Amino acid sequence: MILRWYKDFFIGPRFFDAIALIIVLLLLGDTVPMLYYVGIGVTWLFVALCIVELFFLYGKGNKITAERILPEKFSLSDANPVMIDIKSHYPRKVDLELIDEVPEQFQLRNSAWTLALEADEQHQFKYQLTPYRRGEYWFGAVNIFVQSWFGFFRRRFRFSEDEMVKVYPSFLQLRKFRLAAISNRLQDLGIKKIRRIGETMEFEQIKDYVAGDDPRKVNWKATARRSKLMTNQYQDEKSQNVYCLIDKGRPMRMPFDQLSLLDYAINASLVLSHISIAKEDKAGLIAFSNKISAILPASKRSRQMHEILETLYNQRTLYKESNYELVFNMINRRIHQRSLLFLFTNFETLGSMRRQLKYLRAIAKSHLLVVVFFQNTELEELIKEKPEDIEGVYQQAIAEKISYEKLQIVNELRSYGIHALLTKPKNLTINAINKYLELKARGAI
Repeated sequence: MILRWYKDFFIGPRFFDAIALIIVLLLLGDTVPMLYYVGIGVTWLFVALCIVELFFLYGKGNKITAERILPEKFSLSDANPVMIDIKSHYPRKVDLELIDEVPEQFQLRNSAWTLALEADEQHQFKYQLTPYRRGEYWFGAVNIFVQSWFGFFRRRFRFSEDEMVKVYPSFLQLRKFRLAAISNRLQDLGIKKIRRIGETMEFEQIKDYVAGDDPRKVNWKATARRSKLMTNQYQDEKSQNVYCLIDKGRPMRMPFDQLSLLDYAINASLVLSHISIAKEDKAGLIAFSNKISAILPASKRSRQMHEILETLYNQRTLYKESNYELVFNMINRRIHQRSLLFLFTNFETLGSMRRQLKYLRAIAKSHLLVVVFFQNTELEELIKEKPEDIEGVYQQAIAEKISYEKLQIVNELRSYGIHALLTKPKNLTINAINKYLELKARGAI
Protein backbone atom coordinates (compact mmCIF):
# COMPACT_ATOMS: atom_id res chain seq x y z
CA MET A 1 0.00 0.00 0.00
CA ILE A 2 2.84 2.39 0.88
CA LEU A 3 4.55 1.68 -2.46
CA ARG A 4 1.29 2.19 -4.35
CA TRP A 5 0.71 5.45 -2.47
CA TYR A 6 4.23 6.58 -3.32
CA LYS A 7 3.82 5.83 -7.06
CA ASP A 8 0.61 7.83 -7.24
CA PHE A 9 1.91 10.79 -5.23
CA PHE A 10 3.10 13.88 -7.12
CA ILE A 11 4.11 17.39 -6.13
CA GLY A 12 1.59 20.00 -7.27
CA PRO A 13 2.35 23.19 -9.21
CA ARG A 14 1.99 25.52 -6.20
CA PHE A 15 4.17 23.54 -3.79
CA PHE A 16 7.45 25.09 -4.87
CA ASP A 17 5.85 28.54 -5.07
CA ALA A 18 4.98 28.24 -1.38
CA ILE A 19 8.48 26.96 -0.53
CA ALA A 20 10.04 29.86 -2.43
CA LEU A 21 7.85 32.34 -0.56
CA ILE A 22 8.85 30.88 2.82
CA ILE A 23 12.56 30.99 1.92
CA VAL A 24 12.30 34.62 0.80
CA LEU A 25 10.53 35.62 4.03
CA LEU A 26 13.11 33.83 6.19
CA LEU A 27 16.03 35.40 4.28
CA LEU A 28 14.51 38.85 4.53
CA GLY A 29 14.00 38.20 8.24
CA ASP A 30 17.72 38.84 8.77
CA THR A 31 17.15 42.51 7.95
CA VAL A 32 13.48 42.86 8.91
CA PRO A 33 12.79 40.75 12.05
CA MET A 34 9.04 41.01 11.58
CA LEU A 35 9.32 39.17 8.26
CA TYR A 36 11.14 36.31 10.00
CA TYR A 37 8.18 35.71 12.29
CA VAL A 38 5.83 36.05 9.35
CA GLY A 39 7.94 33.39 7.57
CA ILE A 40 7.66 31.06 10.58
CA GLY A 41 3.88 31.55 10.65
CA VAL A 42 3.57 30.93 6.92
CA THR A 43 5.68 27.76 7.33
CA TRP A 44 3.34 26.32 9.97
CA LEU A 45 0.32 27.34 7.91
CA PHE A 46 1.88 25.64 4.85
CA VAL A 47 2.48 22.42 6.82
CA ALA A 48 -1.09 22.46 8.13
CA LEU A 49 -2.53 23.01 4.68
CA CYS A 50 -0.37 20.19 3.26
CA ILE A 51 -1.72 17.80 5.93
CA VAL A 52 -5.29 18.87 5.19
CA GLU A 53 -4.78 18.42 1.46
CA LEU A 54 -3.19 14.99 1.85
CA PHE A 55 -6.09 13.82 4.03
CA PHE A 56 -8.50 15.16 1.43
CA LEU A 57 -6.76 13.50 -1.53
CA TYR A 58 -6.11 10.14 0.15
CA GLY A 59 -9.01 10.01 2.59
CA LYS A 60 -11.18 6.91 2.77
CA GLY A 61 -13.72 6.79 -0.05
CA ASN A 62 -12.25 9.83 -1.78
CA LYS A 63 -11.33 8.67 -5.26
CA ILE A 64 -11.94 8.93 -8.98
CA THR A 65 -13.27 6.12 -11.18
CA ALA A 66 -12.90 6.15 -14.95
CA GLU A 67 -13.21 3.88 -17.96
CA ARG A 68 -12.08 4.30 -21.55
CA ILE A 69 -14.81 3.28 -24.00
CA LEU A 70 -13.53 2.35 -27.46
CA PRO A 71 -15.46 1.28 -30.56
CA GLU A 72 -15.10 -2.36 -31.55
CA LYS A 73 -12.81 -1.32 -34.41
CA PHE A 74 -11.41 1.86 -35.93
CA SER A 75 -12.06 2.99 -39.49
CA LEU A 76 -9.00 3.91 -41.55
CA SER A 77 -8.60 7.63 -42.42
CA ASP A 78 -11.83 8.51 -40.58
CA ALA A 79 -12.34 10.34 -37.29
CA ASN A 80 -13.09 7.65 -34.69
CA PRO A 81 -14.62 8.57 -31.32
CA VAL A 82 -12.94 7.75 -28.01
CA MET A 83 -14.90 8.32 -24.80
CA ILE A 84 -13.68 8.38 -21.20
CA ASP A 85 -16.37 8.03 -18.55
CA ILE A 86 -15.22 9.76 -15.33
CA LYS A 87 -16.93 9.91 -11.94
CA SER A 88 -15.74 11.84 -8.87
CA HIS A 89 -16.43 10.43 -5.39
CA TYR A 90 -14.90 13.42 -3.61
CA PRO A 91 -17.16 15.50 -1.32
CA ARG A 92 -15.98 18.77 -2.91
CA LYS A 93 -15.02 20.15 -6.29
CA VAL A 94 -11.69 18.90 -7.66
CA ASP A 95 -9.53 19.89 -10.62
CA LEU A 96 -8.39 17.10 -12.91
CA GLU A 97 -5.71 16.69 -15.54
CA LEU A 98 -6.55 13.85 -17.92
CA ILE A 99 -3.72 12.19 -19.87
CA ASP A 100 -4.62 9.35 -22.19
CA GLU A 101 -1.74 7.18 -23.42
CA VAL A 102 -2.79 6.90 -27.07
CA PRO A 103 -1.09 4.41 -29.45
CA GLU A 104 2.34 5.43 -30.69
CA GLN A 105 1.15 5.28 -34.34
CA PHE A 106 -0.68 8.59 -33.83
CA GLN A 107 2.53 10.38 -32.75
CA LEU A 108 0.56 12.75 -30.52
CA ARG A 109 2.73 14.98 -28.40
CA ASN A 110 -0.12 16.46 -26.38
CA SER A 111 -2.95 14.24 -25.25
CA ALA A 112 -3.64 16.03 -21.95
CA TRP A 113 -6.84 17.86 -21.02
CA THR A 114 -7.98 19.73 -17.90
CA LEU A 115 -11.46 19.72 -16.41
CA ALA A 116 -13.21 20.23 -13.09
CA LEU A 117 -15.76 17.96 -11.42
CA GLU A 118 -18.20 18.86 -8.68
CA ALA A 119 -18.88 16.54 -5.76
CA ASP A 120 -20.11 13.11 -7.00
CA GLU A 121 -20.33 14.41 -10.56
CA GLN A 122 -20.09 12.07 -13.56
CA HIS A 123 -18.69 13.34 -16.85
CA GLN A 124 -18.17 11.79 -20.29
CA PHE A 125 -15.12 13.22 -22.01
CA LYS A 126 -14.90 12.66 -25.76
CA TYR A 127 -12.21 13.14 -28.37
CA GLN A 128 -11.41 11.73 -31.81
CA LEU A 129 -8.50 9.89 -33.41
CA THR A 130 -7.81 9.46 -37.13
CA PRO A 131 -5.58 6.47 -38.00
CA TYR A 132 -3.70 6.29 -41.30
CA ARG A 133 -2.41 2.73 -41.07
CA ARG A 134 -4.26 -0.53 -40.74
CA GLY A 135 -3.35 -2.97 -37.97
CA GLU A 136 -3.42 -3.31 -34.20
CA TYR A 137 -3.26 -0.17 -32.06
CA TRP A 138 -2.46 -0.49 -28.35
CA PHE A 139 -3.65 2.08 -25.84
CA GLY A 140 -1.81 2.57 -22.56
CA ALA A 141 -3.45 3.76 -19.36
CA VAL A 142 -5.86 6.57 -18.70
CA ASN A 143 -4.04 8.78 -16.18
CA ILE A 144 -6.05 11.20 -14.07
CA PHE A 145 -4.23 13.63 -11.77
CA VAL A 146 -6.39 15.14 -9.00
CA GLN A 147 -5.63 18.26 -7.02
CA SER A 148 -7.73 20.23 -4.54
CA TRP A 149 -7.96 23.91 -3.70
CA PHE A 150 -4.33 24.60 -2.73
CA GLY A 151 -2.61 22.66 -5.50
CA PHE A 152 0.34 21.55 -3.32
CA PHE A 153 -0.04 17.85 -4.16
CA ARG A 154 -1.61 15.71 -6.81
CA ARG A 155 -2.88 12.15 -6.70
CA ARG A 156 -2.75 9.95 -9.77
CA PHE A 157 -5.33 7.35 -10.77
CA ARG A 158 -4.75 4.85 -13.63
CA PHE A 159 -7.45 3.00 -15.55
CA SER A 160 -8.02 0.90 -18.69
CA GLU A 161 -4.42 -0.17 -19.23
CA ASP A 162 -3.24 -2.05 -22.35
CA GLU A 163 -6.35 -1.97 -24.51
CA MET A 164 -6.11 -2.94 -28.18
CA VAL A 165 -8.26 -1.85 -31.10
CA LYS A 166 -7.92 -2.96 -34.71
CA VAL A 167 -7.92 -0.45 -37.56
CA TYR A 168 -9.89 -1.73 -40.55
CA PRO A 169 -10.36 -0.34 -44.06
CA SER A 170 -12.77 2.58 -44.14
CA PHE A 171 -16.06 0.94 -43.18
CA LEU A 172 -17.42 4.38 -42.21
CA GLN A 173 -17.09 5.36 -45.87
CA LEU A 174 -18.96 2.17 -46.72
CA ARG A 175 -21.78 3.14 -44.35
CA LYS A 176 -21.93 6.58 -45.95
CA PHE A 177 -22.54 5.05 -49.37
CA ARG A 178 -25.04 2.58 -47.93
CA LEU A 179 -27.09 5.34 -46.27
CA ALA A 180 -26.97 7.44 -49.44
CA ALA A 181 -28.27 4.47 -51.43
CA ILE A 182 -31.11 3.85 -48.99
CA SER A 183 -32.16 7.53 -49.09
CA ASN A 184 -31.68 7.63 -52.90
CA ARG A 185 -29.08 10.40 -52.61
CA LEU A 186 -26.07 8.77 -54.24
CA GLN A 187 -25.85 11.72 -56.62
CA ASP A 188 -24.82 13.88 -53.65
CA LEU A 189 -21.67 11.75 -53.34
CA GLY A 190 -20.81 12.03 -57.03
CA ILE A 191 -22.42 8.81 -58.31
CA LYS A 192 -23.77 9.53 -61.78
CA LYS A 193 -27.05 8.39 -63.23
CA ILE A 194 -26.00 6.25 -66.20
CA ARG A 195 -28.26 6.19 -69.25
CA ARG A 196 -28.89 2.60 -70.29
CA ILE A 197 -27.41 1.92 -73.71
CA GLY A 198 -27.77 -1.80 -74.36
CA GLU A 199 -30.66 -4.21 -73.86
CA THR A 200 -28.96 -7.01 -71.95
CA MET A 201 -31.74 -7.23 -69.41
CA GLU A 202 -33.23 -10.41 -67.95
CA PHE A 203 -36.97 -10.98 -68.28
CA GLU A 204 -38.78 -10.51 -64.97
CA GLN A 205 -42.57 -10.50 -65.56
CA ILE A 206 -45.48 -9.42 -67.74
CA LYS A 207 -47.44 -6.46 -66.38
CA ASP A 208 -50.20 -4.09 -67.40
CA TYR A 209 -49.10 -1.36 -69.78
CA VAL A 210 -49.10 2.13 -68.26
CA ALA A 211 -48.37 5.49 -69.81
CA GLY A 212 -44.64 5.97 -70.18
CA ASP A 213 -43.75 2.30 -70.80
CA ASP A 214 -41.65 1.55 -73.87
CA PRO A 215 -44.06 0.56 -76.72
CA ARG A 216 -41.37 -1.72 -78.10
CA LYS A 217 -41.78 -3.96 -75.05
CA VAL A 218 -45.50 -4.61 -75.58
CA ASN A 219 -46.24 -8.35 -75.42
CA TRP A 220 -48.79 -8.82 -78.21
CA LYS A 221 -49.61 -12.43 -77.37
CA ALA A 222 -50.42 -11.57 -73.76
CA THR A 223 -52.34 -8.51 -75.00
CA ALA A 224 -54.50 -10.73 -77.23
CA ARG A 225 -55.21 -13.16 -74.39
CA ARG A 226 -56.11 -10.46 -71.84
CA SER A 227 -57.80 -8.04 -74.27
CA LYS A 228 -55.70 -5.18 -72.87
CA LEU A 229 -52.21 -3.91 -73.42
CA MET A 230 -49.55 -5.95 -71.60
CA THR A 231 -45.83 -5.23 -71.56
CA ASN A 232 -42.71 -7.15 -70.67
CA GLN A 233 -40.77 -5.97 -67.62
CA TYR A 234 -37.04 -6.57 -67.43
CA GLN A 235 -34.42 -6.34 -64.73
CA ASP A 236 -30.67 -5.98 -64.65
CA GLU A 237 -28.71 -9.16 -65.19
CA LYS A 238 -27.72 -10.60 -61.83
CA SER A 239 -25.13 -12.93 -60.37
CA GLN A 240 -22.30 -11.60 -62.50
CA ASN A 241 -18.82 -11.91 -61.05
CA VAL A 242 -17.08 -8.69 -60.01
CA TYR A 243 -13.50 -9.14 -58.78
CA CYS A 244 -11.19 -6.54 -57.26
CA LEU A 245 -7.56 -7.36 -58.08
CA ILE A 246 -5.29 -5.44 -55.72
CA ASP A 247 -1.63 -5.04 -56.63
CA LYS A 248 0.48 -4.89 -53.45
CA GLY A 249 3.79 -4.34 -55.22
CA ARG A 250 6.37 -1.63 -54.76
CA PRO A 251 4.53 1.19 -56.64
CA MET A 252 1.55 0.92 -54.30
CA ARG A 253 3.61 2.14 -51.34
CA MET A 254 3.52 5.70 -52.67
CA PRO A 255 1.81 8.00 -50.13
CA PHE A 256 -0.83 10.65 -50.81
CA ASP A 257 -2.46 12.64 -48.00
CA GLN A 258 -0.97 10.29 -45.37
CA LEU A 259 -2.47 7.16 -46.98
CA SER A 260 -0.64 4.78 -49.31
CA LEU A 261 -2.06 3.97 -52.74
CA LEU A 262 -2.76 0.48 -51.42
CA ASP A 263 -5.01 1.94 -48.72
CA TYR A 264 -6.93 3.93 -51.32
CA ALA A 265 -7.33 0.75 -53.40
CA ILE A 266 -8.49 -1.25 -50.37
CA ASN A 267 -11.06 1.39 -49.36
CA ALA A 268 -12.39 1.56 -52.93
CA SER A 269 -12.53 -2.25 -53.20
CA LEU A 270 -14.57 -2.45 -50.02
CA VAL A 271 -17.20 0.02 -51.27
CA LEU A 272 -17.22 -1.40 -54.82
CA SER A 273 -17.79 -4.91 -53.46
CA HIS A 274 -20.70 -3.66 -51.39
CA ILE A 275 -22.27 -1.86 -54.36
CA SER A 276 -21.94 -4.94 -56.58
CA ILE A 277 -23.57 -7.18 -53.97
CA ALA A 278 -26.34 -4.60 -53.59
CA LYS A 279 -26.82 -4.93 -57.38
CA GLU A 280 -27.12 -8.70 -56.74
CA ASP A 281 -23.82 -9.44 -58.42
CA LYS A 282 -21.13 -11.59 -56.84
CA ALA A 283 -18.13 -9.84 -55.31
CA GLY A 284 -14.70 -11.44 -55.10
CA LEU A 285 -11.18 -10.41 -54.18
CA ILE A 286 -7.60 -11.19 -55.22
CA ALA A 287 -4.53 -9.61 -53.59
CA PHE A 288 -1.08 -10.21 -55.03
CA SER A 289 2.50 -9.03 -55.35
CA ASN A 290 5.29 -11.48 -56.22
CA LYS A 291 2.86 -14.18 -55.05
CA ILE A 292 -0.88 -14.53 -54.49
CA SER A 293 -1.49 -13.46 -50.89
CA ALA A 294 -5.30 -13.69 -50.79
CA ILE A 295 -8.11 -14.99 -52.96
CA LEU A 296 -11.77 -14.86 -52.07
CA PRO A 297 -14.12 -16.47 -54.65
CA ALA A 298 -16.96 -14.27 -55.87
CA SER A 299 -20.18 -14.63 -53.92
CA LYS A 300 -23.19 -12.62 -52.77
CA ARG A 301 -23.90 -14.53 -49.57
CA SER A 302 -24.69 -12.57 -46.43
CA ARG A 303 -21.23 -13.01 -44.86
CA GLN A 304 -19.28 -12.07 -47.99
CA MET A 305 -18.74 -8.44 -47.00
CA HIS A 306 -17.50 -9.49 -43.56
CA GLU A 307 -15.01 -11.88 -45.15
CA ILE A 308 -13.86 -9.21 -47.60
CA LEU A 309 -13.31 -6.77 -44.73
CA GLU A 310 -11.34 -9.34 -42.72
CA THR A 311 -9.26 -10.26 -45.78
CA LEU A 312 -8.42 -6.63 -46.56
CA TYR A 313 -7.65 -5.75 -42.93
CA ASN A 314 -4.10 -7.06 -42.82
CA GLN A 315 -2.85 -6.60 -46.40
CA ARG A 316 0.53 -4.87 -46.65
CA THR A 317 2.56 -3.50 -49.54
CA LEU A 318 5.86 -5.17 -50.38
CA TYR A 319 9.06 -3.91 -52.01
CA LYS A 320 9.06 -6.68 -54.63
CA GLU A 321 7.81 -6.41 -58.20
CA SER A 322 4.38 -7.89 -58.84
CA ASN A 323 4.12 -11.14 -60.81
CA TYR A 324 1.36 -10.64 -63.39
CA GLU A 325 2.08 -13.99 -65.04
CA LEU A 326 1.17 -15.69 -61.77
CA VAL A 327 -2.07 -13.68 -61.61
CA PHE A 328 -2.97 -14.62 -65.20
CA ASN A 329 -2.41 -18.34 -64.53
CA MET A 330 -4.43 -18.23 -61.32
CA ILE A 331 -7.35 -16.46 -63.04
CA ASN A 332 -7.34 -19.12 -65.76
CA ARG A 333 -7.49 -21.88 -63.15
CA ARG A 334 -9.95 -20.37 -60.70
CA ILE A 335 -12.31 -18.03 -62.60
CA HIS A 336 -14.17 -19.84 -65.39
CA GLN A 337 -17.18 -17.53 -65.82
CA ARG A 338 -16.67 -14.27 -67.71
CA SER A 339 -16.17 -11.65 -65.01
CA LEU A 340 -15.60 -7.97 -64.49
CA LEU A 341 -12.10 -7.48 -63.10
CA PHE A 342 -11.03 -4.20 -61.52
CA LEU A 343 -7.22 -4.19 -61.35
CA PHE A 344 -5.98 -1.58 -58.86
CA THR A 345 -2.34 -0.89 -59.63
CA ASN A 346 -0.04 1.99 -60.52
CA PHE A 347 2.00 2.43 -63.69
CA GLU A 348 4.34 5.40 -63.48
CA THR A 349 5.84 4.95 -66.95
CA LEU A 350 4.80 3.56 -70.30
CA GLY A 351 7.63 1.04 -70.09
CA SER A 352 6.40 -0.38 -66.78
CA MET A 353 2.95 -0.96 -68.31
CA ARG A 354 4.34 -2.57 -71.48
CA ARG A 355 6.25 -5.11 -69.39
CA GLN A 356 2.90 -6.41 -68.17
CA LEU A 357 0.87 -5.75 -71.31
CA LYS A 358 0.93 -9.30 -72.68
CA TYR A 359 -0.59 -10.61 -69.46
CA LEU A 360 -3.21 -7.86 -69.36
CA ARG A 361 -4.18 -8.62 -72.97
CA ALA A 362 -4.40 -12.34 -72.18
CA ILE A 363 -6.69 -11.68 -69.20
CA ALA A 364 -8.85 -9.32 -71.29
CA LYS A 365 -9.53 -12.07 -73.86
CA SER A 366 -11.66 -14.01 -71.37
CA HIS A 367 -12.81 -11.28 -68.99
CA LEU A 368 -13.78 -7.62 -68.93
CA LEU A 369 -10.67 -5.96 -67.49
CA VAL A 370 -10.56 -2.44 -66.05
CA VAL A 371 -7.06 -1.22 -65.16
CA VAL A 372 -7.26 1.46 -62.47
CA PHE A 373 -4.16 3.55 -61.79
CA PHE A 374 -3.37 6.89 -60.28
CA GLN A 375 -2.58 10.44 -61.24
CA ASN A 376 0.36 11.95 -59.40
CA THR A 377 -1.41 14.95 -57.88
CA GLU A 378 1.84 16.54 -56.71
CA LEU A 379 3.12 16.58 -60.29
CA GLU A 380 -0.17 18.08 -61.47
CA GLU A 381 0.28 20.92 -58.99
CA LEU A 382 3.88 21.41 -60.10
CA ILE A 383 2.77 21.72 -63.73
CA LYS A 384 0.35 24.49 -62.81
CA GLU A 385 2.99 26.53 -60.99
CA LYS A 386 4.96 29.23 -62.74
CA PRO A 387 8.69 28.33 -62.69
CA GLU A 388 10.95 30.91 -61.07
CA ASP A 389 14.32 29.75 -62.48
CA ILE A 390 15.92 27.35 -64.96
CA GLU A 391 15.79 24.47 -62.48
CA GLY A 392 12.06 25.04 -62.10
CA VAL A 393 11.63 24.94 -65.88
CA TYR A 394 13.44 21.58 -66.07
CA GLN A 395 11.38 20.16 -63.20
CA GLN A 396 8.16 21.29 -64.84
CA ALA A 397 9.20 19.77 -68.18
CA ILE A 398 9.90 16.41 -66.52
CA ALA A 399 6.56 16.57 -64.67
CA GLU A 400 4.72 17.24 -67.94
CA LYS A 401 6.50 14.29 -69.59
CA ILE A 402 5.47 11.92 -66.76
CA SER A 403 1.90 13.23 -66.84
CA TYR A 404 1.74 12.79 -70.61
CA GLU A 405 3.01 9.21 -70.29
CA LYS A 406 0.05 8.45 -68.02
CA LEU A 407 -2.30 9.53 -70.82
CA GLN A 408 -0.32 7.40 -73.28
CA ILE A 409 -0.84 4.41 -71.00
CA VAL A 410 -4.61 5.01 -71.06
CA ASN A 411 -4.68 5.28 -74.86
CA GLU A 412 -2.53 2.18 -75.41
CA LEU A 413 -4.61 0.05 -73.05
CA ARG A 414 -7.81 1.15 -74.76
CA SER A 415 -6.33 0.37 -78.17
CA TYR A 416 -6.16 -3.28 -77.07
CA GLY A 417 -9.74 -3.31 -75.79
CA ILE A 418 -8.76 -2.90 -72.13
CA HIS A 419 -10.70 -0.34 -70.11
CA ALA A 420 -8.45 2.14 -68.32
CA LEU A 421 -9.33 4.46 -65.46
CA LEU A 422 -6.82 7.18 -64.56
CA THR A 423 -7.92 8.88 -61.36
CA LYS A 424 -6.77 11.01 -58.47
CA PRO A 425 -6.42 8.96 -55.26
CA LYS A 426 -9.11 10.93 -53.42
CA ASN A 427 -11.60 10.34 -56.27
CA LEU A 428 -10.85 6.64 -56.66
CA THR A 429 -13.93 5.23 -54.95
CA ILE A 430 -16.41 7.47 -56.80
CA ASN A 431 -14.78 6.91 -60.19
CA ALA A 432 -14.59 3.14 -59.72
CA ILE A 433 -18.28 2.93 -58.82
CA ASN A 434 -19.25 5.10 -61.78
CA LYS A 435 -17.21 2.85 -64.07
CA TYR A 436 -18.94 -0.24 -62.71
CA LEU A 437 -22.39 1.29 -63.18
CA GLU A 438 -21.45 2.43 -66.69
CA LEU A 439 -20.36 -1.07 -67.72
CA LYS A 440 -23.51 -2.56 -66.20
CA ALA A 441 -25.68 -0.08 -68.10
CA ARG A 442 -23.90 -0.88 -71.37
CA GLY A 443 -24.29 -4.60 -70.78
CA ALA A 444 -20.56 -5.02 -71.29
CA ILE A 445 -20.10 -7.80 -68.74
